[in-house]
Amino acid sequence: MLRYGATAGISFIIDISALFVLTEFFHIYYLYSAAIAYVVALIIHYVLNVWWVFNKRKIRHWPAELALFSLIGIVGLGLNQVLMWFFTEIILIHYLISKVIARIFIFFWNFFMRKYMLF
Repeated sequence: MLRYGATAGISFIIDISALFVLTEFFHIYYLYSAAIAYVVALIIHYVLNVWWVFNKRKIRHWPAELALFSLIGIVGLGLNQVLMWFFTEIILIHYLISKVIARIFIFFWNFFMRKYMLF
């Protein structure tokens, strides 16, 4: 869990940094920026998980593993978008704070799904 937390922290920094840069400097709508940033962080998170976190693998065929990892990530992306929209548009919290809140929920979703389905 500690290693997963460290890789999640790294991917979170990439995620929130890309969200900020895309939204503030490139003036991309925050939900579009959030989706792009999430996918970039997802790729980095996958590489770090395979390389450093989970040394036991349930699926030995890497394309199938990547597909399942991505499917879990896509559900996480959907959760991210819904939670960010809800906290930003309905609760009226700044989009970066909404991202932090959403990421907490998604951290646990991703960890448990990947741990029990993939690694």
